[in-house]
Amino acid sequence: MTPSRPFGRALCAMITPFTPEGTLDLDRAQKLADRLVADGGCEGLVLNGTTGESPTTTDAEKSALVRAVSEAVGGRAAVLAGVGSADTRHTVELARDAEMAGADGLLVVTPYYSRPPQAAVEAHFRRVADAVGVPLMLYDIPGRTGTRIEVETLLRLAEHPRISAVKDCAYDLLSSATVIARTGLAYYSGCEELNLPLYAVGGAGCVSTVANVAPRAMRAILDAYDAGDTVGATRAHQRTLPLVTLMMASGLPGTVTTKGLLGALGLPAGPVREPLLPADAATVDGLLAAYEELVGP
Repeated sequence: MTPSRPFGRALCAMITPFTPEGTLDLDRAQKLADRLVADGGCEGLVLNGTTGESPTTTDAEKSALVRAVSEAVGGRAAVLAGVGSADTRHTVELARDAEMAGADGLLVVTPYYSRPPQAAVEAHFRRVADAVGVPLMLYDIPGRTGTRIEVETLLRLAEHPRISAVKDCAYDLLSSATVIARTGLAYYSGCEELNLPLYAVGGAGCVSTVANVAPRAMRAILDAYDAGDTVGATRAHQRTLPLVTLMMASGLPGTVTTKGLLGALGLPAGPVREPLLPADAATVDGLLAAYEELVGP
């Protein structure tokens, strides 16, 4: 069966560009968004997520970014806005603001730190879905939130007309495949190393941090698989692994490695905001070498 793909297949978890002084740089955000869509083939952009440094941006900055990027891509790609927080009321406010700013969908993470039980997790997502008119992508990342979205909870939430997708960072392929088989939820891999495995069991695509720098290489995996070239898809996946390892599994946040590499390439990025610190020169040199090995100088 062809999976539902409400936001396309190849999505980028976009960084938030800042000026050298650390303020929001909407001009560079628009330029990066246009590059990712027009040149990179991204079918969706996810803003204000962890890669977008959402813990350090204000509500007003979040709305301004969604508005600017929506204007820049002009309907050529889906624009999703991260609206998650540990407070349901605040999440609803962010969701309504993002919808008014032009978001096509919302990324809603499980409430974190307080570790709510499953009934509370379900109620949280339903409150947000009931408050807006755009579809939701639930974000299951227990390694950061401390709480899974359990299979039975997902099965119930799948019945809501505006809960349409999941960004999957649970590292539990069996549970993900089970939900895919029993619902119409579109599953997007949020873990680069699982992009192809999840796609092969019925996933809809990926939300990729690495796509900020190598969007064509990440999309090529999905394109080859859709063309029936599973060997080619595997080879394309394997070619990305050295860069994926350095960007996502080196002990540094993906935001830090992405901005370091984008800066070395002369592309819009700017600094990270504290408490994050920039990548050092040796790290950037390694990233640049892996990037050039993957896509060329």
